[in-house]
Amino acid sequence: MADNGYKIHVANLKKNFGKLEVLRDISLDVQEGEVVVLIGPSGSGKSTLLRCLNQLETATGGQIVIDGHDVTDKHTDINKVRQNIGMVFQHFNLFNHLNVMDNMTLAPVHLKIMKKEQAREEALKLLRRVGLEDKAEAYPSQLSGGQKQRVAIARALEMKPDIMLFDEPTSALDPEMVGEVLAVMKELAREGMTMVVVTHEIGFAREVANRVIFMEGGYIVEQGTPDEVLLHPKEPRTIDFLSKVL
Repeated sequence: MADNGYKIHVANLKKNFGKLEVLRDISLDVQEGEVVVLIGPSGSGKSTLLRCLNQLETATGGQIVIDGHDVTDKHTDINKVRQNIGMVFQHFNLFNHLNVMDNMTLAPVHLKIMKKEQAREEALKLLRRVGLEDKAEAYPSQLSGGQKQRVAIARALEMKPDIMLFDEPTSALDPEMVGEVLAVMKELAREGMTMVVVTHEIGFAREVANRVIFMEGGYIVEQGTPDEVLLHPKEPRTIDFLSKVL
């Protein structure tokens, strides 16, 4: 745990792609068990911020401390830190040539975190939890989008992370499948998982988030409780954005 008591500590984070400034001086702290939802227009830097947290993107400047480990320090073993961070992507990122069970057990067995039998037992428990125990031997091509995303969440949980990052986990799904994925995420939130979620699902943000952050142009424009940001926004840009999506 970081000395400041935060699970995630971000200070003055900047990220450029060439001359394009995507993140401009982002500072953010997330407490253990907090659910933080990032909203904002496309291109506002939400997904880039998420990807910087587990160093899928390397920050141009600033500092990120996760569980007391400075991941922006090149001497930090980022793979060790990543074992504690589950990530769920928009497009599932399952291995199509592996069945569900093998998708789930690959990382913990390969990284010698679990023996194969233990990994399989754990995978079955998690599949039961997301309502997909009967799909253990199925391949991704045999699953609906909602089922794939629930497998992706279960696969991330197989590593027993302390933190879960979700990058627009429902935006590639048909509307009727969104609910089944959000139900799993709500359950995780109720259990006290620390979560940072990029989403357009304002209803989820209102119901589950401890804090909502509105981003635009690489800045945090406004943040607060769901009531403060979604029902009583103060900043003109937040008001304008919400008038288009609510």
